[in-house]
Amino acid sequence: MPELPEVENLRLGLEKAILGQKIKHVKVKKPKLVSGKGTLRSPSLKKTREFEKDLVNEKFSSIERRAKNLIFKLTHGKILLAHLKMSGQFAYQPKSNKKTITGGHPIELSEKELPNKHTHIIFELEKGTLYYNDTRMFGYVLFYPSLEKFEAENHFDLYGAEPLDKKFTITNFELGIKNSKSKIKSLLMSQGVVVGLGNIYADESLFEAGIHPERPANSISRGEVELLHKAIIRILKRAIKVGGSSVATYRLLDMSQGNYAREHKVYGKAGQLCPACKRPLEKILIQARTTIFCLNCQK
Repeated sequence: MPELPEVENLRLGLEKAILGQKIKHVKVKKPKLVSGKGTLRSPSLKKTREFEKDLVNEKFSSIERRAKNLIFKLTHGKILLAHLKMSGQFAYQPKSNKKTITGGHPIELSEKELPNKHTHIIFELEKGTLYYNDTRMFGYVLFYPSLEKFEAENHFDLYGAEPLDKKFTITNFELGIKNSKSKIKSLLMSQGVVVGLGNIYADESLFEAGIHPERPANSISRGEVELLHKAIIRILKRAIKVGGSSVATYRLLDMSQGNYAREHKVYGKAGQLCPACKRPLEKILIQARTTIFCLNCQK
């Protein structure tokens, strides 16, 4: 699943491609993707009809991000909420030169044929076509006729602070940590204290702060909180600047890979030598996710 830097770069790419364009026609080929966001979703004919009808003639006025979600704001207060999950992809094909640009998880077929069997939503715009493709169909694109309807769903009530927001202070971060007995890595990935951190940036931040990923959160000292807070901000800013990590299959909107993977200190490097002490890096599982750390440097 893409983490905050990758989603932020996709947002920036989509802004350049579709902002200000009018939606001329919408076709939903897989109704369950616009009917809800749970693991088990039933197709809703009513929501599908609203999605296809009520978006016509609307323009994309802005694209925002909350954690790993994309929020498309349209004219007249209408909103689309999208989450790529494990294998979602946006592809934009402009009319001008027919060169398709995609962002998210690469789907080989999408590079040759659009729409294809993985294309589930089609937005015909003034200057091109935007496709939502998803091989495993875990993602979703939900429509809300107004800001009030959107806010009534309380999508982000359990979310913590955005790590690059002013509200992500050391004091607030420490409060969230001190109130939890969970393993610190599990807490970082839960999105309840700080959002946008997944496996990659949790491992990298904990290594930089010198904190063992299995430490109980409430055992971490104020000084360690400060180090972790600083590490999260520095690493995410750097990752956004270079386009994210693009580990495995994730791509930016122009199909380029992010460059931050070259700067990983521990993620994906089990058995290799720690860049600090030159001892082999350890590998364990935390919440069924591979976790890489240095037993010597992280206490």
